[in-house]
Amino acid sequence: MAKIWEFYENLDEIVYVSDADSFELIYMNKKALEIYGFSSIEEISGKKCYEVLHNSKYPCTNSIGEQPKPGYFKEWQDYNPALDKDYAVKCTIVTEEGRRCRMIIAVDMTVEGHEGSAYDRQDDSMMSYSFMLHEGLRIALAASSPEKSIRILLGYLGQMLGCEEVYIYEADSDGGFLNTYNWREEETGTGKNPPQKLPEKVSDFMRQSFQEQEYIHIKSVQKLGELEPEVCEFMQSKGILAMIAFPLVKNESVIGFYGVNNPQEEFLQHIMFMFQVMGDFINSLFSTRDLVKRLETISFYDQLTGIGNRHAMNEYVREIQADSSIGVVYCDVMGLKRINDNEGHQAGDALIKRACDCLKQAFGEYDLFRMGGDEFLVMCAGITEQELHERTEELVKKMRKNAALMAIGSIWRPCSDGDFKKLLAEADDRMYENKRAYYAAHPGEERRSGGR
Repeated sequence: MAKIWEFYENLDEIVYVSDADSFELIYMNKKALEIYGFSSIEEISGKKCYEVLHNSKYPCTNSIGEQPKPGYFKEWQDYNPALDKDYAVKCTIVTEEGRRCRMIIAVDMTVEGHEGSAYDRQDDSMMSYSFMLHEGLRIALAASSPEKSIRILLGYLGQMLGCEEVYIYEADSDGGFLNTYNWREEETGTGKNPPQKLPEKVSDFMRQSFQEQEYIHIKSVQKLGELEPEVCEFMQSKGILAMIAFPLVKNESVIGFYGVNNPQEEFLQHIMFMFQVMGDFINSLFSTRDLVKRLETISFYDQLTGIGNRHAMNEYVREIQADSSIGVVYCDVMGLKRINDNEGHQAGDALIKRACDCLKQAFGEYDLFRMGGDEFLVMCAGITEQELHERTEELVKKMRKNAALMAIGSIWRPCSDGDFKKLLAEADDRMYENKRAYYAAHPGEERRSGGR
């Protein structure tokens, strides 16, 4: 079975894994091996991570300090003296074959110089631009997640550069562009609203423009109407009088763009300089964001069924309000061991999926978790006792229809009171009572190995 870090073998950022206790290097992806001058994993065998990665005789403070819990992340910004570069670092703990491993993803945040730029002849302005850029990156990187970093960065740029609106659009699977991040002068912009998609004609105009030039600077949207009336009409409907936009490029393809609407004339030089530099940084944040989402999916969601796992359930329990009613349904898939032994694990997986589908159909809007191989849990915050009973009866009907028999134990309380261990234990006991009653009525059926 592939190890979790092998998903990032071809990522264009440094990824490495070390033993959390001995600091021995276990893995480096292709990018990391290339940067540090190795040609294979075998060459790092037995080496300490701090010796190879930082050219140090001692572990770094982040390695010996408080470590994140499995499924959680610790982030910091780090200067690597061995490479003379600044990195945004994300660390998590994973367990592989009983071994605690520290997995690190390091994104290069070093901003390269722009030799030959017109701004090189303006030393004072360059110092001002560089300070603004460095400060913006510093503030953004201090955020607890890539999502927050992106939103903080847009807000910083909007406020410092006197912009009405700063935005990012990302390409979707249809070749259009979605407005995934936005900052406006008159609002905070939480980003909770569904992303708005550009009209097809406007998306085509933006993509074609980026193929023909490095960036788009429309000084007058009204004048654009002579050549692109539909694009002009859309922009004017949004209150856009002028705009500047730069493409986000990955593997020579435009994956989005970022820009400002209605920029002030006195800030144009600042905007042009800052935005020329920001593309690589935003791309790096996107890469980190997508990695975090991938890791969160692996850490908090069951890979077979797509519902939450035990880690997700623990997080859910922490957020339940104590004064809310709560219904708990504990389920155990019957006959899974027999199916696995006689028909193979593929058939067993199909049975688990059918059982999960029954739960989704009966309790879809509530929270579902797979607790282990054949056990499921449904948490119903705010449900009434009558509704819990009706939903459970509906589940029994779905199981019969889909040939996915489960033992069921349900319990309801008018308020949770925070004692979830006791609540889960009671539901678990009722589930096993239901299971024992079933086998008592059907003595010829094989009981699953290890059951009570």
